Amino acid sequence: MSGEENRAVEQRGDARVFLVVVDQSEEMLVALHFAARRAMRTGGRVALLYVQEPTEFQHWMAVGDLMREEAREEAEALMQKLSAEVKEWSGSFPVVHMREGDVREELVKLLEEEPSISVLVLAASTESGSPGPLISHLVGKGSGLLRVPITIVPGSLTDEEIVAVT
Repeated sequence: MSGEENRAVEQRGDARVFLVVVDQSEEMLVALHFAARRAMRTGGRVALLYVQEPTEFQHWMAVGDLMREEAREEAEALMQKLSAEVKEWSGSFPVVHMREGDVREELVKLLEEEPSISVLVLAASTESGSPGPLISHLVGKGSGLLRVPITIVPGSLTDEEIVAVT
C-alpha cells in the first residue's frame, strides 16, 4: 500500500488495529513484532495494552500509593521503549492503553470500549506445557467474551521468520 493509500485508510478510520497485551514475557516481543509488521503491510495500526495489577499492600496506604506510583513509572518507561520499537517496525507510533486491574477483565473492557480494535495478537509461551494463562483463558472460558479474532503466533519465532510470514 502506498503512503497516499495509508493516509486515506487512516482518514476513513477503517484501518485495522492490532492489539498486543504487554507483559514481561519474551514471547510478547514476538507478538509485538508480528503485529507491527502486519500493521505496516495492511495500512493498519498497533495498539498496546498494559494492565498494572493492583497493589496488595493495604496496611500503610502511603506505602501502597508509593509502590503503585513506582510501578506506573516503570510501566510508562516500558511503553515508551516498546512504542519506539513499533515505530521502527511499522512506521507509526502505537495507540497506548494503560489500566489497573485484572488483565483478562481489562482486556474485555477495552475491546468493548474501542470498536477500532480489529485483531488481538498474542504469542504462545515457549517455557511451559501450556500456551500461557491469558491464551488458555481466552480460548477456553473467555472465548465468548471477545468480539475480535485472536491471532496466536508461536513465541519462538525469530525476527527473520516474522518478516518471512508477514
